[in-house]
Amino acid sequence: MKTKALWRISITTTPEAEDAVAEMLGAVLGRAAVTYFNVETGVSTVTVYCEARPAADARKTMAAGLGQIKKFGLIAGPGKITIAKVRREDWAESWKRHFKPIEIRFRRVEFHESPNKMKLAARGTRLSGKSLLIKPGWFKRKPRKNQAVVVLDPGLSFGTGQHPTTVFCLHQIVAAVSDRRNRRSATAKSFLDIGTGSGILAIAAAKLGFKPVHAFDFDANAIQIACVNARRNRVAGKIRFWRGDVSKLHLRPARKYDLVCANLISDLLIARRRWIAAQLKRDGTLALAGILKTEFREVQAAFENLKLKLVSSKTEKEWRSGSFLRV
Repeated sequence: MKTKALWRISITTTPEAEDAVAEMLGAVLGRAAVTYFNVETGVSTVTVYCEARPAADARKTMAAGLGQIKKFGLIAGPGKITIAKVRREDWAESWKRHFKPIEIRFRRVEFHESPNKMKLAARGTRLSGKSLLIKPGWFKRKPRKNQAVVVLDPGLSFGTGQHPTTVFCLHQIVAAVSDRRNRRSATAKSFLDIGTGSGILAIAAAKLGFKPVHAFDFDANAIQIACVNARRNRVAGKIRFWRGDVSKLHLRPARKYDLVCANLISDLLIARRRWIAAQLKRDGTLALAGILKTEFREVQAAFENLKLKLVSSKTEKEWRSGSFLRV
């Protein structure tokens, strides 16, 4: 039986702008993007694979999105948009080249305003506790001691944890069960994932012993794929997924959580800050990601006004993420 071909939509850009281009391309086409950096040419290529040819006006929308990225001050580079038909076999092999395993290991880092001081603080600590290995099914290496494994094979419509904002949230999950200061309680910690996407954060939390684990997303397709991923990782019975719109949920929650991850755009984080903060238990941790570094101060101020304290922060490329404590 002949397999149906795929459509490959690619944009060439710079390493500086590749994350922003990936977010834009994914939003336009409704699919997760993969990036590839050519060391010899210094050019990054951001690609999305679709089962159907993009709509006629998609190229214009992408061009407009590139224009907005340039307005943010990022150097977008060539910005060449390419749409081509490819065999599924070519698509599968490209994922194997681009999707590398990720290890998330605990390292306690105190927050400092100075990035240099933060690096020194990190250098002076020791790795300990549990860790995570995020890997594709074809990667055969055995996990380390106390290392939980999350298997995610790339599909056409979900991410694989490669993005810096997702990695930050994964670090917060590992930290919550590895830091000695967080291991004094015998009861399992509860977890809420706001905007779950592929379900990677919820699956990681379930693998590391959080209970209960709740996760929701506005996109019904994302919830469907998150459930598939949870079943493959044998934690479907430990996670409650549901479809929900964070902009329309009531302020008073049915329960509160020890750890809440919200990987959303800055405008939505600020607009729904009271609802998001209301999900936290006293002494609970809130991980905020999906924030451009130029917008982080505004997000920080909005949550600090709700009596949350910024305790750690990380900047990577144009993104800045932060961890807040309810005191």
